[in-house]
Amino acid sequence: MTFTNPPREEIEALLGRARSIAVVGLSDDPFRTSHGVAAAMQRYGYRIIPVNPSIGSALGEKAYDSLASALSQPGASNLPDIVNVFRRSEHVSGIVEECIALGLPALWLQEGVIDDAAATRAREAGIFVVMNRCIMKDRARL
Repeated sequence: MTFTNPPREEIEALLGRARSIAVVGLSDDPFRTSHGVAAAMQRYGYRIIPVNPSIGSALGEKAYDSLASALSQPGASNLPDIVNVFRRSEHVSGIVEECIALGLPALWLQEGVIDDAAATRAREAGIFVVMNRCIMKDRARL
């Protein structure tokens, strides 16, 4: 079975109500796509939570080794509204498992990040899932 994204209206509703985005694979290099997309989302008013064990910070925010470590920090007031993934497709299954374990509400797999089985597993666990789309492009359409 091939994964199908939610209808446009539901995606727009998610982007309209979300306030924070954990960006898994966010680079501190301003020339990388993940950095540009996250910076644009930050300009739209979203709080960005960098998740990358290879960097100390990005876009003025402390980076975390994992979603779990970001959520276990003192002052971590709430779960991110969306987990946006900039990792290769072979890493998606592990990220989905972490999202399920943490009870995260929404998962967004960027363009080219595709894992039908993992996306379906996340959806079956109650996570709102968008796959193979650019969050910045969808937000720009609002």
